[in-house]
Amino acid sequence: MQTHLAKRVEIIIEAPMETRLTEALEQAGVTGFTVLPVLGGSGRSGRWTREGQIGRAGMVAVICLIRPERLDALLEAAFQVVARHIGVVSVTDTQVLRAERF
Repeated sequence: MQTHLAKRVEIIIEAPMETRLTEALEQAGVTGFTVLPVLGGSGRSGRWTREGQIGRAGMVAVICLIRPERLDALLEAAFQVVARHIGVVSVTDTQVLRAERF
């Protein structure tokens, strides 16, 4: 089966910033993404967990699979939101089936 090169971008950000981030991505031409809850982790500030949090407190992961030539526009849009908030952006090379969907 033939695969096609793509980029996987994962953005971990504070849950209240989800809408602002996804709107920025859409304005940059990103046509698809997945949002997942983040239950806990550890970072510069130490260990944390979503347990006991009320409302939208916590973090979410926004995952995008895109064509490599669209990466710069996505990163610029994401950085406009992430730069002023807690967040991590990672980019990895990946392969996808049905390249026309990306």
